Amino acid sequence: MSNRDRQVLIIDDNETMLMAMSESLEREGYRVAAHTDAQQALEQFKAGPFPLVITDLRMAPLDGLAVLNAVKAQQPLCEVLLISAYGNVEKAVEAMRLGAADFLTKPFSNEELRVRVDRLFEKIEKNRQLSHLEDENRYLTEELESRYAEMIGRSPAMKRIYDLIRRVASDDSAVLIEGESGTGKELVARAIHQSGKRADKPFIRVNCGALNDNLLESELFGHEKGAFTGAIRQRKGRFELADGGTLFLDEVSEISPHLQVKLLRAVQQKEFERVGGEETLRVDIRIVAASNRKLLQEVHAGTFREDLYYRLNIIPVTLPPLRERAEDIPLLAEYFLQRLNRQKKKNYGFSDEALKRMMHYAWPGNIRELENMVERLVVISPEAVITAETIDAFLGGQPARGLAALDRLPLDEALAVYEKRRLEEALEQCGHNRSQTARTLGIKTSALYYKLEKYGLL
Repeated sequence: MSNRDRQVLIIDDNETMLMAMSESLEREGYRVAAHTDAQQALEQFKAGPFPLVITDLRMAPLDGLAVLNAVKAQQPLCEVLLISAYGNVEKAVEAMRLGAADFLTKPFSNEELRVRVDRLFEKIEKNRQLSHLEDENRYLTEELESRYAEMIGRSPAMKRIYDLIRRVASDDSAVLIEGESGTGKELVARAIHQSGKRADKPFIRVNCGALNDNLLESELFGHEKGAFTGAIRQRKGRFELADGGTLFLDEVSEISPHLQVKLLRAVQQKEFERVGGEETLRVDIRIVAASNRKLLQEVHAGTFREDLYYRLNIIPVTLPPLRERAEDIPLLAEYFLQRLNRQKKKNYGFSDEALKRMMHYAWPGNIRELENMVERLVVISPEAVITAETIDAFLGGQPARGLAALDRLPLDEALAVYEKRRLEEALEQCGHNRSQTARTLGIKTSALYYKLEKYGLL
């Protein structure tokens, strides 16, 4: 426990008693703030943090029970030790009922005070560790509940990815995974983590594109109590939770230039401060970042820091889109189908022609689009054997949305078919957030609205 965590606030209107307690605890390494005025003490308590408050019971105008109530209202996890020369069972019971951790009757020796305080700080440390585990378990539960499939594929492109994972897994250098949305970047990040020496440590993920600047900073680095409205307790960020393991920064290209500065220092030096805090924390983590955009292009466009790019891009991994490994499509489709059959207690299957038809489709949404399509087919298909005709109907009544079929259309019609499909996919990927959709497509928001209106997608 750091000195900053061993802070004690003592309140007693008897100056001699106050000085004796302060000196005794300071000799034991505690950082003490001492007050004879309870109101002034509570003002300092707000600026905290004080894990422990020791307060006399009989004081005016605020007595010890009023201090106890005020402390618990501001910081419920703070421990309070009440002391009094007028101690009795009724007062002790009342104090404990209101949340006091202990009750000490005057006169008492310095040794007895130190024993009580040491015992309370052992409790405080255990509570901190429990809080850390609760935060970590919450994050890990979120990850376990998220749906992801095993990495599947026998194509030459995927064999190269497997080989690269094996070669880089045992290292600690930062990895940058680039690829279109839905190509399985998180699966690669997990595979790198699970194949390396940190496999028994946490794999912590944060979606950098899902939060605004202030929330993302708190999510990454944590915050102190009172750092902002709603920060009712200290919270550890994902850098801290990933200590010893791997931190996966998904959609890292979405981080604002302001936050990129702080991220650069954290990535480079493995140190940071919580929001609203002053203590510098150090962690031992491996950084794996991912982007569905070419980060080097973002650097040239001036939206991503060059120094951060080179710090993240020690080991580059580029995932191929599904259309460039069409031979893996039947394997993936069968995998998703069999998993759904087990979940829904069904017995669906693909005809050979259906699998061939899927191999000729462009799959702009990549593996995620294929998985979604298979699930929809299992729900809506009237027959247990999914045919090529069913696939064609699902893809819009004709296989014209596949690359091979587009070749048979006039140029303007082919472009319109693909453009509409790309708009639909981008909208879905961005949760119908039109500003984000425009950024993903690399067009102005006004141009996006025009195209949405053109294709009846508003």
